[in-house]
Amino acid sequence: MQHENFMRHALEEAREAYKRGEIPVGAIVVHNGKIIARAHNEKESCQDATAHAELLALQRTARHLGHWRLNESVLYCTLEPCAMCAGAMVNARLGHLVYGVTDPKAGSAGSVYDIVRSPALNHQVVVEGGILKEECSELLKRFFASLRRDG
Repeated sequence: MQHENFMRHALEEAREAYKRGEIPVGAIVVHNGKIIARAHNEKESCQDATAHAELLALQRTARHLGHWRLNESVLYCTLEPCAMCAGAMVNARLGHLVYGVTDPKAGSAGSVYDIVRSPALNHQVVVEGGILKEECSELLKRFFASLRRDG
């Protein structure tokens, strides 16, 4: 139940991205039971291919905590992370990742790749997926349908 409550906050961020014309992915970071960082995709507004919700949330968390090692933190994101974000999670020593819907084209937390749990790397992240997957999926489907309709 706790995962669902926190995922709802990540969904709020995804909805904000949707309103701004960004791919609707949202992320939050929880540390000691409290939300300490929030982010949504900002690729279009920043014109920066690296401005993914997960990366922005990791950066904001490190600034908040005053250090980059996030092994006591949980990142919630609405979409399974891509390779770039998954690599950042490993490098940040993230403790736990909880995501909503899998990404069958670019997912790197178990569906296409499993970067976050690769035994070849120096850190593995605990992963749970499928939390509020229907809500997370519906928002993405609605966004891409509107692009096809309007584009």
